[in-house]
Amino acid sequence: MAEIELSILGRQCMARRIDNMEDLRREVRAWERVRDAAATKADWQFTTADARIKLRKLYPSMDG
Repeated sequence: MAEIELSILGRQCMARRIDNMEDLRREVRAWERVRDAAATKADWQFTTADARIKLRKLYPSMDG
């Protein structure tokens, strides 16, 4: 989930140069407020079981 949020932050908020840390913090806080207020949910395209099959090489089983 963190990777998804960081990707969205990069596309929506960081698409331009920000000169200093204070401006960066202010921009990210404003983006967070809007994002939180929207309460956007993830629209997963397949089930966990399907993901375990399709992504087996990326996420190996922890069994046995």
